Amino acid sequence: MEKFEVHILGCGSALPTTKHFASSQVVNIREKLFMIDCGEGAQLQLRKSKLKFSRLNHIFISHLHGDHCFGLMGLISTFSMLGRTADLHIHAPKELEKLLTPHLQFFCKGIGYKVLFHSVDTQQQACIYEDRSVTIYSIPMKHRIPCNGFLFVEKATPNHIRRDMIDFYQIPLHELNRIKNGSDYQLPDGTYIPNERLTTPSSPPRKYAYCSDTIYNQNIIEQIKGVDLLFHEATFAESEMARAKETFHTTASQAGKIASEAQVKQLMIGHFSARYDDENALLTEAQAIFPNTILAKENLYIKLE
Repeated sequence: MEKFEVHILGCGSALPTTKHFASSQVVNIREKLFMIDCGEGAQLQLRKSKLKFSRLNHIFISHLHGDHCFGLMGLISTFSMLGRTADLHIHAPKELEKLLTPHLQFFCKGIGYKVLFHSVDTQQQACIYEDRSVTIYSIPMKHRIPCNGFLFVEKATPNHIRRDMIDFYQIPLHELNRIKNGSDYQLPDGTYIPNERLTTPSSPPRKYAYCSDTIYNQNIIEQIKGVDLLFHEATFAESEMARAKETFHTTASQAGKIASEAQVKQLMIGHFSARYDDENALLTEAQAIFPNTILAKENLYIKLE
């Protein structure tokens, strides 16, 4: 099975603490790295993760609150010092380019690569990136400012060749790619061998959804239905419901309810308020609604199976 991993670099919220870094994750799909949000300290955490900087070419910024994007300038500068030449693509609300360009011109003048901005419409679901391995969609969030989540949908891999059947029918090697991609095979005597006899199906494509920051929002349920892993913010406990509504954040119980109604396979909660010394209280609340819930923590990585 091809690699599909989620690495947590930071899972805290706006107020800095000694326990958590600000929001940032890296999704590793078939050794291509995609960063989601880039709070302060993201590049330090990227070092600790032992992921290769050179394989990170796309950064997705959910919204323009500092705990989700203040680490960008440092990361861009570090890439330059490391001799980067490949383009760096930043997918974000349109205002980021206007805000970041003067800082790049001042602090990163003469860097050896291009920083390319791609505007993301925060009002509608859309495909915002696609390659041979993955399609990435925006998920409109409801926050105090324009905000998106992101849905990563793996593309199906070719079928698996049955070596015993290839040998039995003496099929030449140059036919294998066609067979992997679903073609039948015609023997020299004209007999057709159906593809299902020559291959076994590949594993079902996997999906990962990132939903932060947002007030409780049932509108996302249909889009994230059945994902293998859902990261959903759980900034507050249920006792702080009034504060959650005021700041347009979600409680742990509400995150569990979203996961349950969306029938996801696993829920990971994060973006914890600094008021909680022990997030297990949040975990208990979420698990009461959706038992298969885990806590995000720095340097945690999850393999999607």
